[in-house]
This record gives sequence, structure tokens and C-alpha cells, in this order.
Amino acid sequence: MKNKIYSYFFREFLSFFIIILFSLAAIVWAVQAVNYLELVIEDGHTFTTYFGYSLLTIPKTITKLLPFTFLVSIVLTILRFEKNNELIVLWTSGINKIKIVNIILTISIIITFLQVVLASTVSPTSLTLSRSLLKNSELNFFSSMLKEKQFNDTVKNLTIFVDKKNPDGTVENIFLRDDTKSEKEKNNLTKEKKTEDKESSTIFAKRGYLTKRDSLNILVLFDGVIQKESSEGRINFLNFSKTEFNLSQYSSKTITWPKVQERASLGLLRCIMAYNKDSINIVWKFLYKIADKINLTANILDTKTYCLYKNRDIINEMNRRIGMPLYIPLLSLIACYLLSSRKENKKVYLMKYIYGFIGFAFLIFAETSVRYSGKFFYITVLYYLVPIIITFLNYLLLYKVFKYETLR
Repeated sequence: MKNKIYSYFFREFLSFFIIILFSLAAIVWAVQAVNYLELVIEDGHTFTTYFGYSLLTIPKTITKLLPFTFLVSIVLTILRFEKNNELIVLWTSGINKIKIVNIILTISIIITFLQVVLASTVSPTSLTLSRSLLKNSELNFFSSMLKEKQFNDTVKNLTIFVDKKNPDGTVENIFLRDDTKSEKEKNNLTKEKKTEDKESSTIFAKRGYLTKRDSLNILVLFDGVIQKESSEGRINFLNFSKTEFNLSQYSSKTITWPKVQERASLGLLRCIMAYNKDSINIVWKFLYKIADKINLTANILDTKTYCLYKNRDIINEMNRRIGMPLYIPLLSLIACYLLSSRKENKKVYLMKYIYGFIGFAFLIFAETSVRYSGKFFYITVLYYLVPIIITFLNYLLLYKVFKYETLR
């Protein structure tokens, strides 16, 4: 009998949870998808790349919304049972309130585990795939770059201007500014150099057209002049009757280097160990010894070279992935205080807002404090201890209140 009651409570919660989570995720994804349109409009990626990139960001959106969705779902589930007098039926049938608290806490632990998996594995993997999709996508937007009387700098190191665009696809009075640094100069750059030498070129042409040859976008130009500016400051002029300009060598301005939230959790942990290997902090030394025993410090020198992010940013990200889910059981126990209210109590409607606000305040605290957790070690410790200690104390309080409570 009791197992059926617990299963029924879980099904009711799950229905709220799924509906709210996917509804909020759909709204957030739609808003983000509009912002991602700049990948097509400004950066020149195809619509296939756009849809693939936007879909791969869904796990990140779900991960962000999951704690808030859990809080709302568990509150609505309790309120629904209270409204339908089902809680009164449970109490009169001999079900102790602490049993319901335990099932709610069990559900929160399951959601916590789900949040850890999403935040530490699924979300970084999907974000890495989305970044790779942008990096490896082909830019098929050069025809749209040739707009009348507009300077277009969509691609990196290239600016294009055309005075007139004809219906047959030809353009007139073309201006191109190429600021790409030569490979020779790239290889000769040293750390002591404060400025980079560039060999830029400017092309003026009376007419031209865009064509595709062997999967390459070629801009064919007629009757013009090429101005090349060397690193020494000399300007050389070259007249031409016809020349071809390979546009496929250019890439968009889209950032293709992975951000810290797109890195694998194991790699970030190795980065943390590499940065704090020689720390004088006793706790860091203890953590390093543990990491060394489980072979987490393998190739740590190569890892340190690989880590191009700040130590603080890496710790913030790992705390977000592992520490944020610890607040979910705390949210569940805050919602459990609604079990102490009775339907005839005039304050019951006020209580749902109070406990909902308290839970939301903890979410804001978790989101705000995680941004500073990597700055000082003691903030990191507090970030993990706060939800654990407060969850334990709240459970003791609920156990004391509900364990021997009768219907009267």
C-alpha cells in the first residue's frame, strides 16, 4: 500500500517536472535561437550549421534550468496534494509525514545525480561538438557579402565594398582590403616583438563576379590595381586586366577556440592540479596526493601547457558542475515545510510564497557565490559546506517536528 502511495507521489512530481522543464527549455532555446541567427547573418554559416549548433546547446539550457524546475515542481506537487485533500488521506491512513519527507529527499538525490551527469559530462560534450561544428563548417555566404554601397567585414582580415550589383551577378567598382599576415612573418615573430609586422594589400577593380571552382569561392576581377604595403612601409602598385581572388582562404570571426565550460571535467581537474601543484596550502597538497594516487596527475606538465585558462575560472567551472547540484536536496527540504500547513490555515497560501522565495534565494546565493569561489580557497570550502550543513540541520528539524506528529 505504502509503495503505491510513494509511486503515485513520484509520478505526480515527475509529470510536473517534465512539463515545466521542457516548457522552460523550449522558451529559453527559442530566445537563444534568435540570437544565434547572427551565425548566419553576420558570420556566414549555413542554416544547417545554425540548427545543429542551436540544438547542441539544449543540454546546457536544461542543466541551468534543472534546480529551479525541481523547486517549482516539488512545491506544486505538495500544493496539489494539499488542495485535493490527498495529504489528509495520507495522514489518516497512518502515513507519517517524515516518510513523505524521505521520499522527497530521495527524489532530490536522484535529480542531484542527474544534474552532476549533465553538468560534468553531457553539457561539456555537446558544447564541444557545437564548437567543432562551427570550426569545421564551410562558409557559403560570400555572395551575400557583396552588398551595394556597404562595407562588409564579416570574414576575418578582409573588408569588401561594391558600388553596384547587377541582376546577372556581376558587380562594379570593387574595393578589397586584405590585412592577412603572411606566413613568413608569422614564423619570424618572436616574444620580444611588441608589434606585429603586417603585409596588407588593397585591390581596386572596375568589375567582377563570384564563381565556384573545385569547392573554392573565387572572386574574378577585371581592370584594376593592387596596392601592396610591405613591412618596411613601401607601397608597390600592380596593374591587372584580370585576376582571381580566393575567398575560401578566409574564415569568419566566429570564436572557434573552446571556452572553459566546453572542456571535459577530467581535463579541468588536471589543470587545477597543475596550477596548484606547488601550493603552500595544506588542503591543496592533500588533494594533490589523492589525485596522484588515482593517476589524475598523469602528463601534468603537458596539461599545464594545454590549460590556457585562469586557475580561478577553472575552479569556478568545476564548482558549478559539482557544487551547484548539492543545493537540490536543500531545496527539497525547504519545500517539505509546506507539509506542516493545513488547508484550513489562512496562512497556507502565504507559506507557499515564503518557502518558494527562500528556495529561490538559495539558488541566487549558489549562482552568485560560485563566481567568487575560485578566487579564495575558503570560499570554495564554504560553497560546498553551506548546502551540506543546512540540509542536515533542516532534516533534523523536520524529523523532530514530523516524527511523532499526529493528525490532531
